Order: sequence, then structure tokens, then C-alpha cells
Amino acid sequence: MVFRGTVTDAPDFDPSADAETLYNAMKGIGSDKEAILDLVTSRSNAQRQEITAAYKSNFGQDLIEDLKYELTGKFERLIVSLMRTPAYHDAKEIHDAVKGAGTNERCLIEVLASRTNTQIHAMVAAYKDAYGRDIEEDIIADTSGHFKKMLIVLLQGTRDESGVVDADLVEQDAQDLYAAGEEQWGTDEAKFIMILGNRSVTHLHMVFDAYEKIAEVSIEDSIKSELSGDFERLMLAVVQCIRSVPMFFAKRLYWSMKGLGTADNTLIRIMISRSEIDMLDIRECFRLRYEKSLYNMIMDDTSGDYKRTLLSLCGGDDDLAGEFFPEAAQIAYKMWELSAMTKVQLRPTVRPASGFDPAADAQALRKAMKGFGTDEDAIIDIVAHRSNAQRQEIRQAFKSLLGRNLMKDLKSELSKNLERLIIGLMLTPAEFDAKMMRKAMEGAGTDEHALIEILVTRSNEEIHAMNAAYKDAYKKSLEEAIQSDTSGHFCRILVSLVQGGREEGPADLERANADAQELADACNADSDDMEMKFMSILCTRSFPHLRRVFQEFVRCTNKDIEQIIKKEMSGDVKNAFYAIVRSVKNQPSYFADRLYKAMKGLGTDDRALIRIMVSRSEIDLFNIRKEFKETHDASLHEFIQVETMIGDTSGDYRKTLLVLCGGED
Repeated sequence: MVFRGTVTDAPDFDPSADAETLYNAMKGIGSDKEAILDLVTSRSNAQRQEITAAYKSNFGQDLIEDLKYELTGKFERLIVSLMRTPAYHDAKEIHDAVKGAGTNERCLIEVLASRTNTQIHAMVAAYKDAYGRDIEEDIIADTSGHFKKMLIVLLQGTRDESGVVDADLVEQDAQDLYAAGEEQWGTDEAKFIMILGNRSVTHLHMVFDAYEKIAEVSIEDSIKSELSGDFERLMLAVVQCIRSVPMFFAKRLYWSMKGLGTADNTLIRIMISRSEIDMLDIRECFRLRYEKSLYNMIMDDTSGDYKRTLLSLCGGDDDLAGEFFPEAAQIAYKMWELSAMTKVQLRPTVRPASGFDPAADAQALRKAMKGFGTDEDAIIDIVAHRSNAQRQEIRQAFKSLLGRNLMKDLKSELSKNLERLIIGLMLTPAEFDAKMMRKAMEGAGTDEHALIEILVTRSNEEIHAMNAAYKDAYKKSLEEAIQSDTSGHFCRILVSLVQGGREEGPADLERANADAQELADACNADSDDMEMKFMSILCTRSFPHLRRVFQEFVRCTNKDIEQIIKKEMSGDVKNAFYAIVRSVKNQPSYFADRLYKAMKGLGTDDRALIRIMVSRSEIDLFNIRKEFKETHDASLHEFIQVETMIGDTSGDYRKTLLVLCGGED
């Protein structure tokens, strides 16, 4: 194994001299924290063990106890943890995760999914030595179900590490996984546990590729749809670690620092445990995925001596547009390859109601709006539980039977966001998109993000229908409206997209190589030429083709297309191209991010929230929900419940959104 850590053995090491330095740093009133952190972070763990032994021999005191006495808070936790051996550090993390009233399942998942057989065996022995207890018994006592079974399998440390791959067994395992999940009603969890818990990393890489050919979805997507809760999270972690341990830890580090507050235990555990193994690769994966260096995120999210120690372990800042390390370039290339191979099964949250009777629904809606007061619950129950095609039948029945305009009645009876949401649901998709485009351009300002989101994510057929609906409703072409409200290269990009002329075929590999080279060459041109070349390819090629183009771009340049766009472009042009790349890579993930941005921070962007929930509810909102949970570590349901409380005094708006959401994850 090639170690790519940021902490290595210090040259000219003298444990007695280091022990004396630490003793002097803690002697007298106060302590020299800078001397402590400089010394501890610049020695390998093996050298720290020698320092601990020398400290006791020379001064008759326990170094760890002295450090605990002199230091405080997170800084103390970090320094003391650095002084433990990796096995004892892991043992303590597991012990802390299962002791007391609650269980830290995420810690159990992270440690057991990512460690090698040797590391697990050492941890088991250290646990027994430190606590006089059996780690397996403690985990069994504190967990349950399939989650417990998989943890115990991983705890055996018996994963095949021979590197020998049997092609027949690869095919058999892929078939068995398919039969255990996607092919049948219900899931055979035991088969997932046996294969994912025991087969070698090399073998499972090939199984995952074979699985995607059979199931036409990735193993991750199958796990998300077939499993749930902590068991789902554990199995996803195992798959992520099989694919790339550094990327798994990059994601964990990001979530430890994202949002309000920092998950310091997670941050400390990862920075310590990976500092001598693969921190350089984690840094590159972090930059690849989040377009921000790990160093800068630590800098922004922590403070004081604690921050300085973490930055020392991190080992340096990574220039945003710098080239990938070879390992990270391979990961970037593989990510695009996976994106190209995977056929995602789109799943809605709203489906046609069974036993549908448009006349009865029309009468029920009239009753809900007749007389004094409005029965919002009845309206929500009908509108949010019918497909759009069924709602159009209700609109027609309302006019035929009652001689009234349902849309006008709803507008007069409802108000604010509930009215906007219900009316949005009652419009056809083309009418709704046309209205959203109009709203994005009317008044003093322009909502460029809305224009980008709609035009980037709609199919040619949807764009043509939207154009017709816009012309019918506003007596002006959508293209003319865009040209009068935007300018420059951004206007050209939108006009290109609004033609609905994107190619729709599969990838042409020879042409993809040529397109990738053209994009690479454009990166050396002036900004105008670069933007025009990017537009000519990104706005016209099919999404399957662009996946291959972006994959080959990594090979041509050793850089990622997202980083180039973020570094070399600016403003609305950057946002438009970035949205195309994100949609090509993973459109449900793009929408999950848009929903998160609509609700996070001060105030909610209700127009964006309504637009996405309405437009995706019959297409892929279930997939968006799953991506939201994975990316933001909270369910979309939970986010809507909390973020829409302010200003929604009756709760009807929130209730409708939650019906569209379709459930808690």
C-alpha cells in the first residue's frame, strides 16, 4: 500500500529531546500551546509513542494525563487523540459511540466501513485491552436488525484481500444482487450483506460494473430504493469505500463543517486517522467535489489553536485550478464514466389516483369553496393527490357541470403561497413553465437562476410546448422576451437553449474526443472565444454525449470541467454552463441543491420551491428526495417542515408541499 499522508516521520528524531520540549511547554503557569502543537503534528504516530515512553522514563509522569490537565476543549481532544495509537484511537471512538443512552451510528458506519482487516483486528484487541470488554458484544447490545448484522460481518475483518478475481463469480454476484433487490418484490438483505461484506475491493469494482449493465441503475441507486435508515447508510458507505476511500472521507469532512456548527468529533477523528495514510488524496477529492480546498474550509469553520493544529494535519492549501494528482484524476474520470453508464430510473411522488371521477372531484371542489369560508383541506386532498392529466379533466368537468372557471374560483378563495402552489398544480406543465419564465422576467429585476434552471433541465418537447404556451398566454414569443430582458453571451446561451434543438442521440465516442479537445483548446483562448466554443458544444450536444465529452476532458487536461467553468468564467454565463454540467452529471442532485438553496438561510425562496416541487412531482421528485438526503444529511420532508413554518400561519401551504414530497426518508 502506498501511503500518501501529510504527516511522516520527522528526520533526526530524538524522543528524549522532544519529551523535554513538551515538559518545558507545560511547566509553570500556563502552557506553550504553539510549541505543543508544532511538535505533536510534525511527528508520526510511531514517533509520538516513543516520545510518550521517553516522557515517562525521564520525568516519571504520564504525558497524556499532563496534556489533559494543561489543555482544554477541542484543542485538548485533538492533541490527546493524536498521542494514542491508531488502534486505541479507533477503539475509543467505537466505545464512545455505543456508551450511554444514545448510539452514534454514523461513527460506527464510518469506522467499520473504511478500515482494512489489519486495522479492524488491531482495534478489536485494543478495545478488549482498554475496556476489558468484547467490542462485538457491545455493538450487538447497542444495535439491531440488518444494520447490526452488517456491522458484525465487517467487525470480523475477513474481507478477501487476495486480489484474485474470478470472472464467473463476478457475474454470479451481480446476478445475485439483482435478484435480491431490483428483480423481486422486497429485498433479500442477507445477500447484500454477504457479498458487500466479504468480497475483495477489486472483485466488487467489477461486480458494480456488471450490476449496472444488468439492472441499468447503479448499485447505489438500488440501495437507496431497496434499503432504508442506518442499514441503507451503512451499505452506501461500504460501496463508497469500495469505489474510493478518499472520496468517502472527503464527503464526511465536508458534512462535518457544512451548515450551522461543526461536528468536531467527526472532523478530529478523520483528520487524525487519515493524516498518515491518504490525506493528500482526500484533499484532492474534496477539491474535485466541492470546488473548495479542505484547507480553506477548515480555515473558515474553526478557530484558534484548534484550527492551527487541523491546518497542520491538512498539510497545505490546494489551488482551485491546479492539476489533479494522478489518483484524483482517475477518480474524476471514473465519476464521469459511472455517470455515462448509469441509467437512472426516474420515480415520481405523485401518480394518477385510482378510481378517479372528475365529476365528483369537481363537485367536491365547488362544495369546498361555496358559502362562508373555504375548506382548504378538501382542496389540498384532491389537487395534490391527482396527476396533472387528471387535474385537467377536473378543470373541464368544473366548467361543463357548473359553468364556472375553476382557476378563477381557486384564486378568489385562496391566498399567498397556497394559492400560488395550488394554481401551479392546476396548470398544464407547459402553462406552468411559461408562467414561471414570465415571472422570472417581469418587473424591475430578472431571476436569472430560474431562467437557467428551466431551460437547462427541460427536454426539447417540453421547451416546444412551453414556447407555444408562452405565445398563447402573453402574445409574444419567449425568445423575444428573453432577448429584451437579458444581454451578451448569457442572452445567446438562453436563446440557444430555448430553440429546443438539443441533439437527443447516444454518445458518439470519436466525436466526444474531438469535442473534449476543442473545449481544452478553448481554455487557452480569450474569454469571448472560450464562452462561444463552450456554448456551441454544451448547449447543443445530447446529455449522454456530454457525459463522455466531460470524461474525456479530464483525460485531455487533467482538470475537471466544473473547476474550469468556476475559475475561468463569471456571472450568469458561469451559472448557466455550471447548471448544464451539473444536470448532465446528475439532474436529481442538481434539483436537490436548488431546493436546498431555496430554503436555507434567512427567508425561503418560495417561488423556486413551488416551481421545483410542482414541475418535478410527476417526474423525479423521489430521486431528488434521495439525493437531498445524501447530499444535505437531512430529509427534504424535514427541511420543508421546518423552513416553511414562518409566514405560513395556517400550515396549509406546508401541508401541500409535504403531500407533493411524498414521504419522509
